Amino acid sequence: MFFASDNSGPVADQVWQALAQANIGYKHGYGADDVNAKVIEKIRTLFEAPEAAVYLVPTGTAANALALATMTNPWETVFCTPMAHINVDECNAPEFYTGGAKLTLVGVTDKMTPADLKAAIEREEDRGVHGPQRGPVSLTQITEDGRVYTLDELRALTDVAKSYNLSVHLDGARFANAVVALGCTPAEMTWKVGVDVVCFGGTKNGLLGVEAVILFDRNKAMEFEFRRKRAGHLFSKHRYLSAQMLAYLTDDLWLDLATRSNASAARLADGFEANANVEFLYRPDGNLMFVFMPRWLHQKAFAAGAHYYTWGDVENGPADEMIKARFVCDWSVSHETIDAFLDIIR
Repeated sequence: MFFASDNSGPVADQVWQALAQANIGYKHGYGADDVNAKVIEKIRTLFEAPEAAVYLVPTGTAANALALATMTNPWETVFCTPMAHINVDECNAPEFYTGGAKLTLVGVTDKMTPADLKAAIEREEDRGVHGPQRGPVSLTQITEDGRVYTLDELRALTDVAKSYNLSVHLDGARFANAVVALGCTPAEMTWKVGVDVVCFGGTKNGLLGVEAVILFDRNKAMEFEFRRKRAGHLFSKHRYLSAQMLAYLTDDLWLDLATRSNASAARLADGFEANANVEFLYRPDGNLMFVFMPRWLHQKAFAAGAHYYTWGDVENGPADEMIKARFVCDWSVSHETIDAFLDIIR
């Protein structure tokens, strides 16, 4: 009963098969392989963006940090929420790769509002050369608390950014889960609502380790290539990144895996909702959720072999004290596993 992270789940069989096929014979390195060329065309087709620049990197941190470094001058600031991965989970990688650009936090939750964004932007550039200049806006879809920005919400935020001539970055570590939740196309959730650069995640959704950075404006493409190489994230045996992503895009595997994980999370959420001892932070839109359960119930779950993250001491304190926990369903978790867990805490 493993609900700790979708990073902890297995790799899809189709991906292993693609890697085995890629391992046959010789291919050019550093992205010059024929598989990578197919990946680029498939992503351009999927996103309805025939001129987009597409690059593969091994981790989400590399994808976000290099994308933002390409979009941001060292004397600028990136606008993001306090919960954003780039603020709390990437060890200052964006600041490092941008050469010192700062982060300006917008709002107080996992989702920013147009009013909060406008206020944050207005607070900058009021000190001339002494303060940070306005830089890109970074959004996370789905958010770190498991919520999804609707297309209208995304458009409203990008409209604010564009009114100040600022570009927009989308951290799509769980991009596929958001597409499934909204029932939209990748284009509708990106450049059609004003997104300039998207990190199209795969590692959390059944891949071994690969993310795609998609720049809809090619003007920054060469700069990204230089930054990727300089940062040590241009794989020499690039075909093993390419093979994963090609398998991911073939026969809509990316959608199938995300559909499974979202459905599993919905089943788990329904079970939580029926349990009077469980309270949601937010009802989940995708494949992760935060809930509050009494200490005694956490103890019972862990004793039965459940794995998930908690914020608080589960062992010591009043039995009825509510402790926050995160549950994530990856593509492979079975309904039988979910039902077994729900039976334990019922």
